[in-house]
Amino acid sequence: MPAAPDFPPAPDRASVKRALISVSDKTGLADAARVLAGLGVELVSTGGTRKAIADAGLPVKDISDLTGFPEMMDGRVKTLHPVVHGGLLGVRDAPDHARAMAEHAIGGIDLVYVNLYPFESTVAAGADYATAVENIDIGGPAMIRSAAKNHGYVAVCTEIADLEEVLAELQESGTTSLDLRKRLAARAYARTAAYDAAIGAWFAEALGEAWPRRRAFAGELVQTMRYGENPHQQAAFYRFANPRVGVATARQLQGKELSYNNINDTDAAFELIAEFAPEAGPACAIIKHANPCGVATGKTMVEAYERALACDPVSAFGGIIALNGRLDAATATEILKLLTEVVIAPEADADAVALFSKKKNVRLLTTGGLPDPLAPGLTFKSVAGGFLVQGRDDARLTAADLTVVTKRAPTDEEVRDMLFAFTVAKHVKSNAIVYARAGQTLGVGAGQMNRKDSARIAALRAADFGLDLKGSACASEAFFPFPDGLIQAADAGCTAVIQPGGSIGDQKVIDAADERGLAMVFTGVRVFRH
Repeated sequence: MPAAPDFPPAPDRASVKRALISVSDKTGLADAARVLAGLGVELVSTGGTRKAIADAGLPVKDISDLTGFPEMMDGRVKTLHPVVHGGLLGVRDAPDHARAMAEHAIGGIDLVYVNLYPFESTVAAGADYATAVENIDIGGPAMIRSAAKNHGYVAVCTEIADLEEVLAELQESGTTSLDLRKRLAARAYARTAAYDAAIGAWFAEALGEAWPRRRAFAGELVQTMRYGENPHQQAAFYRFANPRVGVATARQLQGKELSYNNINDTDAAFELIAEFAPEAGPACAIIKHANPCGVATGKTMVEAYERALACDPVSAFGGIIALNGRLDAATATEILKLLTEVVIAPEADADAVALFSKKKNVRLLTTGGLPDPLAPGLTFKSVAGGFLVQGRDDARLTAADLTVVTKRAPTDEEVRDMLFAFTVAKHVKSNAIVYARAGQTLGVGAGQMNRKDSARIAALRAADFGLDLKGSACASEAFFPFPDGLIQAADAGCTAVIQPGGSIGDQKVIDAADERGLAMVFTGVRVFRH
């Protein structure tokens, strides 16, 4: 491990005499370069960046004027040179460094602005392997890391907002502060870490390597929050470089800032409603504490909402409402009769937006589309000392996937009800039981320590709100280990049961179903949600 040299302390204020600029995204470049030039800063640049600065009528040196070497190998080699990195890494007040810089005619570089080749967006656009590789920046990250390490003297910027902070200080005092240079260095290393994380993830996917030796996730800060799950917890929201359609990409049309719990519950609601394709008809999901308290389809969106609400109007109070299609005025009118935290939909009519504007605190989000429930992806959660990673639950069942295990086969209507109930159960915390009929949840039992209690609670909820379970379908997201849960469901009035099967007690459960004339199918697929 290298020992820390006995360097003089870094100055609190550092002047900027020379700036090296090399950017792919040239937004704001000409204006920033004009300010620097006006402050007497010498500009050095590369390729297209140098041309853009020159085209703005500003004096700018080519990097080859410093290195004595032209750009070569299709631009792969241009800044990887001792004159560049010596100018970035040299500790100005260290005698040995100053002597080396003078001996080799290395001039200091006091400001670096590099925003890297657009690797992430190139991959997101579906580029082929060779194009993706060619968009892996080498010189850029090297310069960023060198400048960040020597933040005692060098200000490093990786986006235009960073550069604007530097310009503000230079215009005010003619120098940069050590505090700002430290903050810029921290951001710079986070940026290169995120960049490398994206490259590593892409390589793993390209090579078909499901579980690479190292896995990194990176996100960009969207907002800091007043608190997290509870008031004593700090929290913030970060977004991936190429986010899945949903709360991270949504446009907030009105309402208070989203809280930690709002975002968590809204994500749960939108992922559930995405299971119901818009072309199959309107659907609505109402979520409370990440569990559905009502899900339904309808001929119209307002009907879907009213049927979802009927399942549990008490729990829906202060909940999250997700729609699989356009929010119209009729639906908005009904929703606004209830205290609601968030409404999220792909689109909203102008009339609906106008109605919501009268309720300033209700958050209204539009996304422009629905996430694909069958798309591959990863989910992760922290544990003490590490994190768990798994593939997204993309289970999707059809009637052809079901195996009838009872003497009585289900009717076509019962099959539709079972598939609907099982789809909802996939989004209910385990242990989960869902009763449904005709595209409407009638009772939801979530998160209990045994399946019998979940079945009982779901039936009690239905009774509380006058919903008759006779002729309903019952879905269990995992197998019934004993007949008691199934008996509870049968006594409540269900006539058809869908469950994964696979328990050593399957035969006893099948026998109990046959004794009560139930139709039961096995899916062979478990959809735990913890």
